[in-house]
Amino acid sequence: MSRHVTGADRPDGLAGSGRPPAGPPRAAVHAASGHRLGAAHPRQEGPADLRLVPPALAAWATAAVALDVPAGWAVGVVTGALLLAGALLSASPRGRSRAPVAALLLCVAASAASAALHGADLRRGPVPEAARHYATVTAEVEVTGDPRLTRPRVRGDRAVPPTVLIEAEVRRVSGAAGTAVTTRTPVLVLVDVGGGDERSATRPPPARWLTLLPTTRLRVTARLSPPRERGDRIAAVLRVRAGRRPPDVLAEPSAAQRLAGRLREGLREATEDLPTDARALLPGLVVGDTARVTPELEEAFKETDLTHTLAVSGANFTIVLALLLGPPGLAQRSERRGLAPRLGLPLRTTALLGGLLASAFVVVCRPDPSVLRAAACGSVALLALATGRRRSLLPALATAVLLLVLYDPWLARSYGFLLSVLATGALLTLAPRWSAALRRRRVPPRLAEALAAAGAAQALCAPVVAVLSARVSLVGVPCNLLAEFAVAPATVLGFAALATAPAAMPLAKGLAWCGGWPAEWIAAIARTGAALPGAGVDWPGSWAGAALLALVTVGVLSAGRRLLRHPWWCGVCALLLILVVVQPPPLARLIKGWPPPGWRVVMCDVGQGDALVLAAGEGAGVVVDTGPDPTLVDHCLRALGITRVPLVLLTHFHADHVAGLPGVLRGRSVGAIETTDLEEPADQAEFVRRQARARGIPVHHAATGEQRRSGPLSWQVVWPPPSPPTSTAPGTEGGPNDASVTLLVRTAGMRVLLLGDLEPPAQRELARSPAAAALKGVDVLKVAHHGSAHQDFAFLRRVAPRLALISCGEDNTYGHPAPGTVAALRAQGATVLRTDRNGSVAVAGRGQELRVAGD
Repeated sequence: MSRHVTGADRPDGLAGSGRPPAGPPRAAVHAASGHRLGAAHPRQEGPADLRLVPPALAAWATAAVALDVPAGWAVGVVTGALLLAGALLSASPRGRSRAPVAALLLCVAASAASAALHGADLRRGPVPEAARHYATVTAEVEVTGDPRLTRPRVRGDRAVPPTVLIEAEVRRVSGAAGTAVTTRTPVLVLVDVGGGDERSATRPPPARWLTLLPTTRLRVTARLSPPRERGDRIAAVLRVRAGRRPPDVLAEPSAAQRLAGRLREGLREATEDLPTDARALLPGLVVGDTARVTPELEEAFKETDLTHTLAVSGANFTIVLALLLGPPGLAQRSERRGLAPRLGLPLRTTALLGGLLASAFVVVCRPDPSVLRAAACGSVALLALATGRRRSLLPALATAVLLLVLYDPWLARSYGFLLSVLATGALLTLAPRWSAALRRRRVPPRLAEALAAAGAAQALCAPVVAVLSARVSLVGVPCNLLAEFAVAPATVLGFAALATAPAAMPLAKGLAWCGGWPAEWIAAIARTGAALPGAGVDWPGSWAGAALLALVTVGVLSAGRRLLRHPWWCGVCALLLILVVVQPPPLARLIKGWPPPGWRVVMCDVGQGDALVLAAGEGAGVVVDTGPDPTLVDHCLRALGITRVPLVLLTHFHADHVAGLPGVLRGRSVGAIETTDLEEPADQAEFVRRQARARGIPVHHAATGEQRRSGPLSWQVVWPPPSPPTSTAPGTEGGPNDASVTLLVRTAGMRVLLLGDLEPPAQRELARSPAAAALKGVDVLKVAHHGSAHQDFAFLRRVAPRLALISCGEDNTYGHPAPGTVAALRAQGATVLRTDRNGSVAVAGRGQELRVAGD
């Protein structure tokens, strides 16, 4: 039998040192460059080589456990493992039969030693002891990661100012006594940059804090505290109250980091004029810079399992190396189409260029553990494929895992590392088999490879993602499949813009503009997928839930193999899945009973806040308050089928009533926003105006006596009076609460009274106002201030509602609703429904026939 001999058959494993074979010029170039020629699909003999997998897994597990053990235990483990390994090797005459077990024990010993040393760094020195006493110190810290800004959040009725988070190492620390001690302790620095005024929640922090580069040395005065959770890779938290002051820089960053900073800043500048989504995504796709990604876009990526595209991963580096070595899909073939064979580069030169690319990748994307993991896994995956030997893939991945865990044992506890290894393992083991099975069923090769890769990664990673998010995405595979075709061009063009920005900014902007198109495509996929009613299902966020999901996945895959033999059943299952994800309103209403037919009022479950919807026609609704979370109010409106909002009425500017405004504005036509006259707190009033300006929505003040209509809905503003109550200190009666816009709504023959957060003084004044007569015996009452104890019970008796709605968060710390308020309402014969127990509440019916339903 004839045999085609290539350079791979040489004892030294190198090709191309001999005479190039005759043939066309292209073949000659390939032969001279050291890239193998021959059959398009060289046969891979033998089973997968799993010998390095057990040592890698043993080292991984040992590192995860040994980080917290005392030093004595770690010494015992290391000594015992070494002695046992030596005994096994010496007991065997040839030393081979027990060598795998001995190698595993040696890996355990090395991992235990490395983990013990890293764990000891968090327990020794003056910083951990000072943190246990919450001491205030002056410290010199060296920045080790990019500063990042926390997302705005709501605490009670206030918006919490953002905080700058900086990963750093304490190099020198001095306490109250003034004695300075040199150390090297990893910490997390929290910089409060709000400045202490009421506008701090919306004012950006000093830019200097956010532009600090790794290796920069700072002097800070901070209060130490222990980390929140045991097992963190930091010894303490340093809280710095900087206000509007810039950082005190002692030493500038290294030359390499300054170069990386210039490159990253050049990419930001090159993308500055792109559309919003492309401007946010392109730096994230290229170097993991997600500072411009909005919360709603980030939520859409989570819902569609596309978050990995925003983090620096092995895929980024694989795409870059593909330019040099060729597409991964051709790496198993004897001919490759990368730049290296076309330029006639030998294998050793190609490997050297790959190493230089890896080094540049690590420097530009920051040498933190996640980037090192990405570079190692990406390099191993593609370079192993480039050999054309399928048997070398798993050993290469196991080697990468082993070396990375020994280098940084904290990776053993990293969910990102676990997901990266699972995804890579899926691509190396399951994906080729699934792809071959699909091709046997006449699926086009490229589509088969893409489907197999997306499905395999989803199958192995889904249980871990469920632990993190307590949710399972039903659109993850199709969204990843559609996005896959855009990730590579966006990443390549983004890296080209990054490289050219320092020398030729116009060219960089042109490249970024080209890369913006695929980036916008990815964003559109994420937004569209997340907008589907059945995009995901809630799942237990525990390891028990992960095990259950793994069992379900195995069952689905087993059933899927049988279904593939029956195309008609495959079509039926696909149709059912589409119906579950799309959930056409008539079908969803029939199955879930939500929303109930003929609903008129819905109190949305938005946690500790207020958001209410009044039906104003087909697909239209007037929104009164938006709650504290954009995602929650958006989900409520989507479930109701609201696509058009004639009016958003914000009763007052407390964050638990207005912070969800972006969720209402997301993808909907909004006619106007109406607010109270008292624009306090000022930061939230400015937040509302900024949101309205960005979308060209007019903002008006509600006026007492104003009467308006929208479709079958009409309402009258009955409060506040022309001169609203003056501001008072937070937590006291009056101020923004007593300035709440109060509506008397008429719809389908029922009267609905919406009180906002009116306190007892305003309630008593309202009872004496000209509108008081119209308030007697209303049908539905939205109870003021989440059902708190601050109620005027005489006013409640006067109103005498048949149905009382209370919006409050489950297990909230404010005691809402107050038992006395609930008892007083029920004593008058009112039915009390509350969102913390009943979920979203819908009121339907007409006139005296009220019907209620909970989601």
